[in-house]
Amino acid sequence: MPHPLLRIWQSAAGPSRADAFSVAELERLRLAAVEADRIERPRFRAQDAALLADGLHYETRIAGRGELATRECDPHDFYNALVWLRHPRLKRALNARQVADIASVGPKRRTRGQCALTHFDEAGAIVWLAEPALLPSWDAHDWSALFGAQRAQWGCSIAVTVFGHALVEHVWNGHDLPVAKALAVRVSSRGFASLNIEAGVMIARWPAAEERIAAAIAAGELLADPQELRPLPLAGIPDWHAANTQPTFLREAPCFRPLRAGRRYPPPYECGDGF
Repeated sequence: MPHPLLRIWQSAAGPSRADAFSVAELERLRLAAVEADRIERPRFRAQDAALLADGLHYETRIAGRGELATRECDPHDFYNALVWLRHPRLKRALNARQVADIASVGPKRRTRGQCALTHFDEAGAIVWLAEPALLPSWDAHDWSALFGAQRAQWGCSIAVTVFGHALVEHVWNGHDLPVAKALAVRVSSRGFASLNIEAGVMIARWPAAEERIAAAIAAGELLADPQELRPLPLAGIPDWHAANTQPTFLREAPCFRPLRAGRRYPPPYECGDGF
């Protein structure tokens, strides 16, 4: 049976497959998405010599020409396209910040902000917290508490939106111990209760809350530094790994790393009801 994460993402792709798709198929999905929500996405364009002849940076081409270079039958680019389809405001905010920093420091240097943006783009997740009492376990890397003693809270007061396309690609490739780089977002119990939670713990999208988070990213209030991101071993999430009911797994699997001395995390981003 496919991993729950892959089932949720495949629902955005229709019959297209990660390793057997055409850019034309993705473009049809883009047009349908724009028709449905009236939010523009960049046009998917086959990455070939003709496209690259403009000499533009990948991010600059998205911002300036509205074109997303896409390699056919490439799983990495497939999942990147699906994230653009499902989370266009977040992707636009990341792109706008990347382009601004490229203009500031040039294409061969990277700011701390760019590192944070890339980490989130490739491996990011949003963890929605309606119960603040869960945060100390996570911040202490007490994985036995977060995924063991507090297991019943998953899907009831904590849920996740997996955003990073490289992270989804890793799961597609069979890696069973991926670690997300997560933004912690505090939401009200009222807002949390209004959501459609899939696969027990997954929020596929939350447009109103994502619009607020995207605005904070665009303004530089979020993702100014990679240290804002918390590690989240996805293998601990209920039903996302066959062994995660075993205490020894949560203690010994290499994805469950201890807290580094001196490491501190910022408070969660406050999103209220998320409406």
